[in-house]
This record gives sequence, C-alpha cells and structure tokens, in this order.
Amino acid sequence: MDIRPLDPALHVAPQIALEDVPALKTAGYAALISNRPDGEEPGQPDAATVRAAAEAAGLAFVHIPVSMSSLGPEEVEALRHALDTLPGPALAFCRSGTRSAILWALSQAGDRQADELIAAAAAAGYDLSGLRSQLG
Repeated sequence: MDIRPLDPALHVAPQIALEDVPALKTAGYAALISNRPDGEEPGQPDAATVRAAAEAAGLAFVHIPVSMSSLGPEEVEALRHALDTLPGPALAFCRSGTRSAILWALSQAGDRQADELIAAAAAAGYDLSGLRSQLG
C-alpha cells in the first residue's frame, strides 16, 4: 500500500484492495474515506463492497465520491464533517490519492495557512501549488 500522511488525522492512498482492509485496522486506522465514484474504472470495488469490508474489520466508513468536475463546497464540507466526527486516524483514498489530498486541503482552508497545506501535500508527493488562491 502506498500510504502518505497529510497530517496526524488523515493519510491518503491510491485505491486500496479489499484484502488490505484488515491490515489497515492492524496498522491503527479507525476509518476509511472513499473518494472514488462507483464505476470510475473497471474492476474497482464499489463503495458498498468496501464499506462491508471496512465494517467487518471494525473500521468506520464514509463515501464522499468526487471527480475533478464535481468537487465543490458540498464535498469539501462532507470531508470536514467526516474528519470532525469519525474516529481517527482515517485513510482517504481515490484512484491515485490526488483528489483525496485536494479535498483535504480545501477542507482545511481557512483554518490553516495555504503554505502549510501545500507543504504537507508536497511532503506526501502531491503538488497542490496550483490551488494556492483557493487555500487562502
């Protein structure tokens, strides 16, 4: 698994495999956040299947599907709410981890400095410098 920390409460990753879910629980994660729309790619497990695996392993699960064209204030607020209410730490995933990192940064804008968010994402391997104006 290619897990990348953004902050202590949230790490991001590319698509996880169902067989990885028990290991995520063992690694200390308390929640999974899926940012992939169902059917985005052939062979990807749908949210209901990932939810069942997460719950069987004792993990909380939230599905906040986003695409770059559908990422808006509702999705940002949904992630903010999830981070405020889910047990942590949480692992968010999408196809590559990039959308999850973008969604996280946008959910933290206003509470944290843009440079801090961009640096955290860069340390995790995601270039969010193009979002500077949206991050405050």
